[in-house]
Order: sequence, then structure tokens, then C-alpha cells
Amino acid sequence: MAPMIAYILHKNGVIDDTALELKSAAEMLEPEAVPVAVVMGSKKDVEGVCQEAARSFATVWKIENEALSYPNAEVIRPLLSRILPKGSIVLMPHEHFSMDLAPGLSICQEAAYLPDAVGFEAREGQSLRAVREEFNGMVRTHVACDLTQGAVITLRPGAFTPNERKDKSGQIIDKTPEAFQEGAPTLQRRFIELVEAEAGDVDITKSEVLVSVGRGIEEQENLEIIHELGKVMGADVSCSRPIVDAKWMEKSRQVGTSGKTVKPKVYLALGISGSFQHLGGIKGSPFMVAVNKNPKAPIFHVADVGVVADILDFVPKLSEKIGEAVK
Repeated sequence: MAPMIAYILHKNGVIDDTALELKSAAEMLEPEAVPVAVVMGSKKDVEGVCQEAARSFATVWKIENEALSYPNAEVIRPLLSRILPKGSIVLMPHEHFSMDLAPGLSICQEAAYLPDAVGFEAREGQSLRAVREEFNGMVRTHVACDLTQGAVITLRPGAFTPNERKDKSGQIIDKTPEAFQEGAPTLQRRFIELVEAEAGDVDITKSEVLVSVGRGIEEQENLEIIHELGKVMGADVSCSRPIVDAKWMEKSRQVGTSGKTVKPKVYLALGISGSFQHLGGIKGSPFMVAVNKNPKAPIFHVADVGVVADILDFVPKLSEKIGEAVK
């Protein structure tokens, strides 16, 4: 059985929601496997993350060093290569850092590289058939992956149902001496500073209910119906990137990998196709309702409730019904 490794992301000492999705994916790939979580960072950040990860993973490998205070793939890649067993199947979320780390890591491990998987169809011995999405999610493809020499697989955030069980008291093993046995890697690039985006009039990262609008709104004047819906629902209004690019809303309201990461309890996606760049900014598995006139829109693959309708017709009627219900 190939070693199963889950690379855990974290920020400011807080474990990323995708950690539990990686565990689910690992168990889907190999039901009998006991995945190992790997946590890397500075001492002040990793301690709490390791403790949290140990509630879900039986084994946690900790690598702490001030050189890891900012996630630099150029540093982390050789360190991981020193501790990963040959033939390992490494899982990590498909986001900007992992897209930098994963391809080179697969080369170092002489392993297969499978990016942006949204599901697994079948596993027969050392052959895996995975599901990916192409053409902005409009087409689903089956991709064969040879696991003989191991693999580095990035998983689309939100595509795998999180394993919410936190009943373990896992063992935390310090792998720092082993990772740094040959010293710190020589760097060609270095972190200078982190520039935080300016906060807008509404902090959507703290919103419990979001009404989010996309290209399907067609005209800026039509945004009035979205704001009215947000008002009757007691929700904040957010948007996808095309709305910001058109300068119809400020950048602080954009949800996605190039915008804000949100964690609402309820997410209403109106006229949003559901590209992975947008879905990558939605964490915590909210109850998602999608309204789109295209029945093949990829947003319907992840929505709890899907409505095929033109939002220009549907939203005013929804606002009216909600208004009547709350009177």
C-alpha cells in the first residue's frame, strides 16, 4: 500500500478547511490507508495547526523553521523530497501555492502529476481514473493516472465532502531534523512583504449569508434587484470577477481565488457559472443555492439546490415571496 500524504495549508496559525477534504479524498483513494498530515511553518504558527490536525489524522509530521514563516515553494519542495517515502501519493489543495509546489515536487519524486481533480471514478491496482473539468467546467473528462511510482495530486477545494470526524488523538512527529539534515535550500527568490487588500464598506469574509451575483445580471442597472434581495434576506451582496472587471462593484466584494475567501452558512449564487477560480474562494461547505439559465453550468455540480431560470425573472419573484414570508 502506497503511503498517503496530505499537505496541510494554514494561515496565521489557523488550519485551512481543505484539510478535512484531503482526508476524505485519501480514504476514497485507499479505504484502508492511514493518511499522514504534513504541517510546515514557523514555530509560532505550526503548534496549534498540528494539534488541530491531530484531531483528524492519526499521524502528523511537523516541520518548523523560521525559513518557513512564508510558504515559499522553492524552500518547501526540497524539504518535502527529503522526508517523503518513495512511491508516496501526495494530496494538496489546488490553489496558487500548490500550483507552484506540486509540478516540481512530482519531478523530484519521479511521480505522476495530476492537477485539479474534482473526483475519482475508479481505482484498479496502480491505475487511477480521475475526473477533471475542462473549458471552464463545461466538460468533464476522465484522466488515467499511473500510481506505480506514486503521484502528486491537487484537489479542487470544495469538490470533496469534508471528513468532519475529529475523534482522534494523533501522534505529532517532529521531522525538522530530517528535513534540514542537508541544511536550508539555496534560494533564488525571497519573500519581501505581504500587501493586504483594502477593506471595503462590507467585510464579506465575516458574512453568514451571501447573495452573490455574476455575469448573468447582464447590465449594471439590474444590480438593484440583487441588492433588494439581499435586503429582504438580511444578507450581504458579493460578486464574481466579471462584475468587478466591469467596475460595477468594488474589489472588496469579489469572491474567488483572486478576490476574498468567504465562509458563509448560506451562499446564493445568481448567474454565476461556477469556475474553479470562484469556487476556490468559498470555504466551509455552506448551503449553496444556484440559479442559472444554463442547465449545464458547473455551479450545479456543487450546489445543494439548483434552479434553472433567468435571474432577471427569478430574483424579483424570490424577493417578493421572502418579503411576504417575513412579514
